[in-house]
Amino acid sequence: MTDEFRTIDGASEGTYSELRSKFLAFAHHVTTVDEAMQIVSMYQKEYYDARHVCWAYMLGADRLTYRSNDNGEPSGTAGKPILGQINSNDLTDIVIIVVRYFGGVKLGTSGLISAYRTAASEAIANAKIVERTVDFEHTFGFEYPFMNGVMKVVRDMGATIVSQSYDMDCSMTLSIRSSKMDELKEKIAKVLSPF
Repeated sequence: MTDEFRTIDGASEGTYSELRSKFLAFAHHVTTVDEAMQIVSMYQKEYYDARHVCWAYMLGADRLTYRSNDNGEPSGTAGKPILGQINSNDLTDIVIIVVRYFGGVKLGTSGLISAYRTAASEAIANAKIVERTVDFEHTFGFEYPFMNGVMKVVRDMGATIVSQSYDMDCSMTLSIRSSKMDELKEKIAKVLSPF
């Protein structure tokens, strides 16, 4: 499994109109199912007067947690095309909601698929896409005289100090991308037991 993934930074919007139907798309960065569903619920309340509030989300670096919903549109014509745009852009940790205001003219199956896909694509196009890494944390204790050696490893490896305490003995929690974790542990172990 790779330790890099693509997601969006913040939120973005997109719009699309087809035969007087208006499609409003909203993309948000999320990290949990609960967070995704809270955002969906927020849009359902805000756009209570819309005919359909359809959505899809994808979560995790492994991209194995996902779901889509057609919200009353014919099966597979709304949620799946939204999810398809998330997939084709290789994104995760994202939820996209597309709100449809019906314009009085039926679009047909292919018309709906195209409209939902295009609206979702607009929201993604307007988003800031960022590369993120899968990071792991490592907590360890050491005696104060080892501090300089530990800090050199932190600097050399580019690790992030999540927390630290300096009492009689020192304690530190470091965060680093998963592919570098074994190397970090080895270097820390060498510093702490040099003989």
